Amino acid sequence: MVSTRDSVFEDRLNHASLLDGGWISRAKFEFYAHASVDDLEARLGATGEDDGVDGRRLIVSDGVFSMDGDRCPLLGLTQAAERYGAWLMIDDAHGFGVIGEAGAGSVDPAEFNTHQVPVLMATLGKAVGTSGAFVAGDDSLIELLIQRARNYIYTTALPAAVAVATLKSLEIVASENWRREKLTELIARFRRGVRQVGVELLPSATPIQPVVVGDAATALAASEALEARGFMITAIRPPTVPQGTARLRITLTAAHTNDDVDRLVAALGEVFCEAFGDAGADT
Repeated sequence: MVSTRDSVFEDRLNHASLLDGGWISRAKFEFYAHASVDDLEARLGATGEDDGVDGRRLIVSDGVFSMDGDRCPLLGLTQAAERYGAWLMIDDAHGFGVIGEAGAGSVDPAEFNTHQVPVLMATLGKAVGTSGAFVAGDDSLIELLIQRARNYIYTTALPAAVAVATLKSLEIVASENWRREKLTELIARFRRGVRQVGVELLPSATPIQPVVVGDAATALAASEALEARGFMITAIRPPTVPQGTARLRITLTAAHTNDDVDRLVAALGEVFCEAFGDAGADT
């Protein structure tokens, strides 16, 4: 879809797969500051014939960022794309099925159309619980991908059983809103509890709740201490995240209970007290 005379603009905290796709497209590639529409517009405005790029412009962003749990400024991105004649691609791997009316995700079809968000993709391996992924857009885009996307053409189709399971999962996602309501309640309960035990969280309202520790060795030690208490919490370290921002990446699901959340909060309080003393996570 983009090549040598085109431009790709990606949020600096996009998932590695999006960044790799942008780099290998051979288009002119630029980061913009995380969730900054102002920085994006400055870069869009500075790109043109003077630097040998006069083709299409593609803005790419995660819908929900996988390591911080925050959401992209979607309305601002659509407005920037409109002003500068760019396409917008949203990867909603961590939003689809979990947020929005009927689990539609970050891109609410009642608010955004395919002109505003021409390319929407998401995985089926997270909230849907099967495997594979999808791209949604206008008929012309889908036909182009069917005919020209090498990764699609030269891969093996999903097994029929996975396709059937996915269809059933999508029915559940759309109809069982109580799962999202429960998840929202668990997220709020977790955040309240963690504040009470003096552990800092990033400002995330999604199931991804990162606890930034800073030092990679400390994050690993905290992860091991939590595992000894019965909690599998992954330590995320550089190069997955920037130096000095190693973290515990906590992900809540609708299958968890209030008791699960309360026990995790208590365990986090114990582990961080042991690691940091009275200063808690503020250190």
